[in-house]
Amino acid sequence: MTFAKSLLTATALLATSAAAFADGHSAKNPMVGGAEMFAEKNIVENAVNSADHTTLVAAVKAAGLVDTLAGDGPFTVFAPTNAAFDALPDGTVETLLKPENKDLLTTILTCHVVGKAVMADAMQGMIKDDGGKHPVPTLGGCTLQATYVDGVMMLEDENGTMAKVTIADVKQSNGVIHVIDAVLTPKS
Repeated sequence: MTFAKSLLTATALLATSAAAFADGHSAKNPMVGGAEMFAEKNIVENAVNSADHTTLVAAVKAAGLVDTLAGDGPFTVFAPTNAAFDALPDGTVETLLKPENKDLLTTILTCHVVGKAVMADAMQGMIKDDGGKHPVPTLGGCTLQATYVDGVMMLEDENGTMAKVTIADVKQSNGVIHVIDAVLTPKS
């Protein structure tokens, strides 16, 4: 009976350990804007559910980029929050959303998109390999400079605007989103 009891206990421990291991390695995506983000959905399908990204979603629609960002990718999107857009000078967002400014809006938005999926740990490795600063070319023709400051990924645009990654590694079916706290712009 002792052997059977020991075998049962060992089997239970193995099952518990296996479940804990599986849970730890199938970590859920972070919540964004109060909404669950699903790794099996694409960038657009997830972004529309974030209460913190309604301005970005409106801008993506106005620029005609919905089909692109819902496409195969892979993409890395540095996604500015509503607060980031609100910090722009008064009237900027409204002006950019006008049809006659579609080209400029498209350029600004694609300066937040990289044509491959780059997770934060990979970016951190590239930053380290490059001596503390790594150039990040975007689909909009901008080159962002990525750094790590006190364990936080920072991005600097060509005008010196700094954006902090506030939520990293939000996995998507066609790439990854990193939420940022500023709007990055092409060189003026």
